[in-house]
Amino acid sequence: MVQQIARVLSRWACAASLLSIVAVSAFVGESHAQTGEQRWGFGSDLGLTAGTVNGTVFTMGFNADYYIDRNFSVGPMMQISPMGDLFQISFAGVGRYHFRLNNVINLVPFSGIGLLHADLDRGTGPGRIDRSDTSWYIPIGVSLEYQASSNIALSSTLIVNLHDINLSPSLRENDTTSVALLFGFRFKP
Repeated sequence: MVQQIARVLSRWACAASLLSIVAVSAFVGESHAQTGEQRWGFGSDLGLTAGTVNGTVFTMGFNADYYIDRNFSVGPMMQISPMGDLFQISFAGVGRYHFRLNNVINLVPFSGIGLLHADLDRGTGPGRIDRSDTSWYIPIGVSLEYQASSNIALSSTLIVNLHDINLSPSLRENDTTSVALLFGFRFKP
């Protein structure tokens, strides 16, 4: 009974955080909509995350960036690991600073804060593990971008994910960190 209530509350917390990120992003976009400038950028990534409760897993990443100026952006970031025994999803509000090293290379460090939800469903029978947990989430990372054109970049991203996933008593140790290596595209204004 308690586990079911915790699971429902975890899902509501994830939904509420996503809704708040979308609402804040929409509000920030309203103020500059009248100037006629395009200030939004988007990105998508594919890669691997190591150090999860299920070992190394396939990960998809998505982000949106609202450019306050040419070198600084803020916006939501989402990572999803939908394969295998582990389903993990994370949302964070992230700030990025864009160092433009020359006309084609950008170095983009970033950090943020949000929520991470992990659901591990492993095995069958009496030894079956079916646990989930939601935790705070702090992504710290850096992207190296190659400008393929004025508004499209190829990107490689390394992210250290800090969190506190507790799936006990099924798993003795807590999952406190993971590292993601992602490759993808960035579409900029």
